[in-house]
Amino acid sequence: MQALFSSRLISPGSLVTVVGAVLTVVGSVAYLNDNANLSLPTIFYGIPILLGGLALKSSELPPPLRLPPPQSLRELRQQPENLPLSRLLADVSRWRYGQKAHLESSLEALKLWDEDAPPQLVRVEERDEANRYALLLRFDCQGVPYPRWQAQEGRLGRFFGPALRCSVSEPAPGQVELKLCADGEDG
Repeated sequence: MQALFSSRLISPGSLVTVVGAVLTVVGSVAYLNDNANLSLPTIFYGIPILLGGLALKSSELPPPLRLPPPQSLRELRQQPENLPLSRLLADVSRWRYGQKAHLESSLEALKLWDEDAPPQLVRVEERDEANRYALLLRFDCQGVPYPRWQAQEGRLGRFFGPALRCSVSEPAPGQVELKLCADGEDG
């Protein structure tokens, strides 16, 4: 079931919307056919579920693109020193509701936030950097200039967990890549 919700295709908001729509349609058809035993509960539950699903859909933030990791990384990811990176990966790989961007509160605390054009996490990649587990996070950040990211480079690793080091690069204008590496090595 977890794989279903972590998929980029099926969000919890979509699932709730579809269930609410099906219940509402079944209840409406039952009402038109004078079947009160079926129409009352399905309409009574279907319309609120449908409205709740539509509310979720209007505020949902899909997970970023996650490049498939090599098989060798599964064992490396589960080592105790990589626990902060594993938690970060789990956090950014899920659907969000009511937020403008992934890691919103973290970026605000690090003063890497722009209210009008917040940094958007667009890609996550797991890497093996000389037998050390690393995460590569790519942000589109039109509102936060690259020098601000560079100024926070030393603080970024410590912010996400003990014994993590961060390196910041600019692969293209308006994009920032954070490489968080366990064991204090940034490759």
